[in-house]
Amino acid sequence: MSKALFKSLFLILFIRSELAYSSCEDEAGPAVNWANCDFTGINLKNKDLSNAVFTGAILDNADFSGAILENADFNFASLENARFDGARMSKTRLVAVKAQGASFKNAVLENSRLSRSKLEKTNFTGVKADNANFYDAELVSAIFVGARLDKTTFERSNMSHANFNQSSLKQSVLREARLHQASFKKADMSKAVLDESDCLDADFTDADLTKASFREAKIEESIFIGAILADTIWSDYKRCRSSSIGVCK
Repeated sequence: MSKALFKSLFLILFIRSELAYSSCEDEAGPAVNWANCDFTGINLKNKDLSNAVFTGAILDNADFSGAILENADFNFASLENARFDGARMSKTRLVAVKAQGASFKNAVLENSRLSRSKLEKTNFTGVKADNANFYDAELVSAIFVGARLDKTTFERSNMSHANFNQSSLKQSVLREARLHQASFKKADMSKAVLDESDCLDADFTDADLTKASFREAKIEESIFIGAILADTIWSDYKRCRSSSIGVCK
């Protein structure tokens, strides 16, 4: 291919990409590009915003309740106190967002990425987030009651005072997580990995920890009343007997 032809093709592709680029004035819809726009308090309830781009946008107090946000990009956006209740957000990217006090109640976040995000006091009650990624996220006092979080990653996240009561965390990874005073009452954590986690005063009352792993975790002050510890790997690498309940035998 000649250099002249190559330059012509590059120019055509560049022009097309520029024409396809959206702006803050564009109407809400699929694949809209609102990167770096300020839409504080905007109402986008039930809108179809699949594949939309909100990278770096300011969307504090925005309402996305019931919206379709599958494969949308919110990386580095500000979403403080925003509402995503009931939103469909599979494969959505929320890396390094600031979403303190936001609400994702009953939202679908399967296969989504929320790593390194600020999610203090965020409400995830009833969320469906299998295979999601919360790596190194700030989740202090977050609420995950009744959530489905199977095979989800919380590695190195700060989950102090978070509430995971009655949630499903089967095969999830909480390695090196900070779990000070977090509550996992009646949670299903079978085959979960909590190796090297800091579980100071964490409450696992009546939780199912069958085949879970606590290798080198700090669990001296954790609460395991009524917890199922069948074949659980303890902090000292000991494998609990299949009949163990409340105490690793």
